[in-house]
Amino acid sequence: MTDYNRVVCRGPEEWKVEEIEVDPPQASEVRIKMLYASICHTDFLISEGFPLPLYPRILGHEGIGVVESVGEKVAELKEGDLVMPCYVAECGECENCTSGVTNMCLTHPFTFSGLMPDGTSRLHLPAAGRAGGGASHRQPLYHLLSCSTWSEYAVSDANFVIKLQDFQPDLPQLSLASFLSCGFSTGFGAAQVEARVEKGSSVAVLGLGAVGLGAVEGAKVQGAATIIGVDKNEMKREKGKAFGMTHFINPDHSPDRSISDLIKDLTDGLGVDYCIECTGVAPLITEALDSTKVGKGKVIMVGAGHTSFSVNSVSLLAGRTLKGTIFGGIKPRFHLPLLLDRCKSKEIPLDKLLTHEIQLGDITKAIEMVHSQDCVKILIRI
Repeated sequence: MTDYNRVVCRGPEEWKVEEIEVDPPQASEVRIKMLYASICHTDFLISEGFPLPLYPRILGHEGIGVVESVGEKVAELKEGDLVMPCYVAECGECENCTSGVTNMCLTHPFTFSGLMPDGTSRLHLPAAGRAGGGASHRQPLYHLLSCSTWSEYAVSDANFVIKLQDFQPDLPQLSLASFLSCGFSTGFGAAQVEARVEKGSSVAVLGLGAVGLGAVEGAKVQGAATIIGVDKNEMKREKGKAFGMTHFINPDHSPDRSISDLIKDLTDGLGVDYCIECTGVAPLITEALDSTKVGKGKVIMVGAGHTSFSVNSVSLLAGRTLKGTIFGGIKPRFHLPLLLDRCKSKEIPLDKLLTHEIQLGDITKAIEMVHSQDCVKILIRI
């Protein structure tokens, strides 16, 4: 057992850097010395108790690090490898992995349990005063998904870890690659993998945070002719353009009209071929459906929220499709190396996502930063 600093979440937005104990990796696990992490709105959502209020827990699910030690059954990773911990795995052999239609691996399933696959934790608060302590007196801490990256060290099942090929620790793009661990890749995949945007088509993206900007980039790469970004933050206009957005709608400028009608104004009254909903705001699901074309419109629901939602059945009966997604359908071993190559070659301008940088010890400042108008992505240097 070794003591390390980690961000312990004891309740909604109740974050504190504390000394905890990080166990060595078990047989199929690796312990990772984190170099960089980043902040996703999902971290806030989960810290608020979504979908289960599991406390205390260690937050963070985006990051880059170097393997510090490996379990005896780990064959593909070794000490010193630069890696990206993920929350989705890919065995390549189960029914889902071979189906070509989903990234939800059945062998190594996605989970909100907050525990390792064996149902235990590698993270603990030290026994009080260490007196008469020992492992049995330590308080377990919940992981976040399969990662918990807001830390000096993380322990992950090796099946949820991707090796960064041909990256060097001093490569400037390495820190930015952290953004591909979730948000940006989720949006990119929603457009490319889930929606399968076609060349010359029209796409609307609701919400232009890192996920939405990833969706804009994905639509551009797929060859979409019209890419409409929708956001109440006027500062997102230029951000969207940097990633390929062709039109921008600020709903606050037309408070008496629906978002779907504003989108139809830009598409000859027909609506778009695809809409990618990235806000998690429940009423916008029906708006997203209504913004797409009758008979063939497709909505990819990326955003998540605390509340359930209902949709107008007529919107679906009119031949539209609504599909949910985790990680934008991205398969870690297949898609992430391709995205990492685009990051390394600067084909994807990830630097335009970066708006704030902090040290791990200043994590509480992120609560204020993330609500500021100019915030898109916060990088944590560990």
